[in-house]
Parts: sequence; structure tokens; C-alpha cells
Amino acid sequence: MGAHSHFILGFRLAKELADRGHEVTFINAYPQKVPINNLREISVAEIRKDLDEKKKELYEMGTMSYIGQLSWVSDFGYFYTEKVLKIKEVQELLHSDEKFDLVLIENFMNEAMAIFQHKFKCPSVIMAPGPTTVFNNHLLANPFESAYVPNLLADFGSDMSLWERILNVYYDVVGQLFVHFVMIPNQNAILQRSVPGAPDLQDILYNASFMLLTSHISLREPSPLQPNIKEIGGYHLLPPKPLSKDIQDFLDSAKDGVIIFSMGSNLRSADFPKEKKEAVLKVFSRLKQKVLWKFEEDLPGKPSNVKILSWLPQQDALAHPNVVAFITHVGLLGKIEAVYHGVPMLGLPVYWDQEKNINDAVRQGFALSIPFPQLDEKNFEWALKELINNPKYRETAKLRSRIMHDQPMKQLDEAMFWIEYTIRHKGAPHFKSPALKLQWHQRVLLDVFLVTGIVVVVILSVVYHILKFVFTSSRSDKKVGKKKKRE
Repeated sequence: MGAHSHFILGFRLAKELADRGHEVTFINAYPQKVPINNLREISVAEIRKDLDEKKKELYEMGTMSYIGQLSWVSDFGYFYTEKVLKIKEVQELLHSDEKFDLVLIENFMNEAMAIFQHKFKCPSVIMAPGPTTVFNNHLLANPFESAYVPNLLADFGSDMSLWERILNVYYDVVGQLFVHFVMIPNQNAILQRSVPGAPDLQDILYNASFMLLTSHISLREPSPLQPNIKEIGGYHLLPPKPLSKDIQDFLDSAKDGVIIFSMGSNLRSADFPKEKKEAVLKVFSRLKQKVLWKFEEDLPGKPSNVKILSWLPQQDALAHPNVVAFITHVGLLGKIEAVYHGVPMLGLPVYWDQEKNINDAVRQGFALSIPFPQLDEKNFEWALKELINNPKYRETAKLRSRIMHDQPMKQLDEAMFWIEYTIRHKGAPHFKSPALKLQWHQRVLLDVFLVTGIVVVVILSVVYHILKFVFTSSRSDKKVGKKKKRE
């Protein structure tokens, strides 16, 4: 995918595999300027300009309906998948005679990429940039439990009311229908155009050996996972690197603390509506804390306690002990980094999974949320001061950080173990769920319920007709008896 945050996830795995001696071919939109041993890159950087234009629509996405968001993200995936598959170097790879031991595929509305596993006839591992969802559960036959596992786009937790469970079932059912009757057919159309002679996508889509999730139990509520689905959230994190002198001095001199503000790589703070930008600056001007803000343009009239940067070394800055809060759009990587370093968050969710990401953190007690359309001076100031001045948020953030750190092995090492395990065991078929052999209606026992219903109806019908016959016969006998008495 063209998003830089998604590139980070792929690059971290690719480089670690290369460092361990594997020969890696990495298709990505952000090729390295300095070559890396064992790592061959196929650049698809040409898609970035078009994707950047699409990203300008993201601030409007949060106002869309559930189906509207599904359609937008599916169209986005359709757009970049087709562009990548048509790039000359990608086509050359697909038509080459190269041999691979494994294909690692990021899954985000790009199911047509399953062609790489089919082409090279080797095992594959899926890297999901998030938790299991209604959009990827089907790939490894992972159960989706609508009774207590909230949909990715739901704004409630597992403790659902009756109405919320009804909504959750609606979200899950509509999501499943969308995946199977809109998204996969659209991806199959891309595949057939881009790779003439390719098999139908449905025939090659369900062969992955493992799925690696960019999520972690410290971030979410428990949910069922198949044994070949592994959580490795936080694997992209590295030991903090030295900051530039101006940033280091700015952070070191913040006696009352520093607030870090970033809307990530897909959203630009510079694109804030004028009234929201002014509201934020007014609040910052009244704070005693310093603010380090990822802002992509000049910002005339900014308060003296605010430092802007067009690019922010977010991981490294969050590690500084003077950081007291993180204002964020609540992309998953930013949330992971905040939890890792024990920093409380103020979320300004805009679209897709961001509202769920921050609402989970609010329920866990280390964050506050202001949905972006509701951002104004009054609620921004209250939330920011509450987050900074109430110690419970920082204490809970530190607790969550300890949970994330308390692991039998580092997340990156676990990712490497399962990738190499897949190679050693030639796809590890013993891990695959037998549910993959069933049709969807068999998995949910629809055929069993249907047959049972038919049997019950037949039995009730037979009983009804027997009773009807008995009662009819009884009435007839009584009528005959009365007639004889009268005679």
C-alpha cells in the first residue's frame, strides 16, 4: 500500500529477514536510498502521487455512513491494487521463472495480490495492519462472534446492549456481504485484466498459512483467534534513536512537560479547517506545556511554546521522559507507540478504525476522545487539561505499557519465528482450520438449521394431520351414534 505507515510495517519485516540471511524481494512505494544487503527492492513509488490526491478526501470520510466508508476504502484498494499490478517491474516479476520459499502479503483491500503465491507455488503469510475483522476473518476461517466482538467500525465495546448487538450483527452481516459480493468480485476483475489467464480469485484466495496481526492484547479486548493467527503488534518499534539537536533541546527544556501532536502520514494538520486550526492555537497559547506539532506548512502567528516540524520522528520523541500527552488521529501505529512508551492520548478520530481505536483506549482509562467534527476551543481545552492534570490517565498508560512489554519474546522475534516456521514446515498445513473446507453456510450451520427446521415442520405436520384425522373421526362417530339413538 502507498501509505507510509503501512510501508513501515512491511519494511521492518523485510529488513529483519534480510539481516537474518534471507534473500528478500520487497515491492514497495518508498525504496531506500542506500542499498541493504540481501534486500532487492521493486519500486512502485509512482503510485504515491495519485494516492496523495485520494488521501485529500480522508477528512470527509468520517462523515460517511457505514456502507459509504466500506465503499470508499474498497475503491481505494481497487485503485492502488490495479496500479501496482500494472507496473512494468511487477509484471516482469510475475512473468519470471524466479523461485521463492515464501510470499509475505500485506492484506488491505488488495486480495488480488494472492496471485503471487499462486504464481510462485510456495506458502504465504498474511500481514494484517490491524486486528482480525469482518474483512479478513474469512481468509483463515476465523470465527466472528457478533455477540461480544465489536465490529471494526462500531463505537461500542464488548459489553453491548441489546440494541448495540443488533447493530453489531448488522455491521458484520453487511460487511460479510460486501466482502463476498462487491470487494472480491472487484479484485477478481483487476486480477483478470492485469494477469491474463489467472485463475478465479476465489480459487486461490484461501491458501495462506499464517496471519500476523498488527495488534496486541494490551490494546484491545480478548477475541477468539485460530492457532495460525498471531498478534505481533509493536514489532516495528526500535530502540529510540538520537534526536536532532533542536528537537532534543526543545524537549529537554520543557520543565512543565511536552505535548506531541501528529495526525499521521495520511492526514495533514495543515488541512485543518480554519476555525479548528484557530481553536487549537488559542488553547496552546494558554498552556504552560510546550507543544511539538507535525505541521506540514509555515504557521504564522503560532504561540512561542509551539514548535512545528514537517516531519516528526514520532517514536523517538514519544520516548522522551518529558512527554505528558500525545494528540493523535489514533492510527494503530501511533496508538501502539503511545502505549509502548506509557503516554496518555487525546484522540481526534477522523475515519475508518480510528474511532474504535480511541474508544477502546478511553474504556481502558488512558485516553480521551474528541471526534474531529466536534473539535472546538472549549472541549479541546477541557480534554487536554484533564488529560495532563489528572494522574489516573498516565498511571493507566504506564500499566498498559507494562502489559505490552511483559512478553515471553520480542514481537519481532515472534514474527520471524512463525515466518521461518512456515518455510521449514512447507506451509504448516497442520495449522490450517478444517473450516476452510466448508462453504460459508456450512460454517454457520445454516444447512443444519434448515434440515432440522424441515424435519420439525414435517413432524409437526404429520402430528397435526394425525390429530386432525383422530378428531374428525371422533366427531363422525359421535354424529353416527346420535343419529342411531334418534332412530
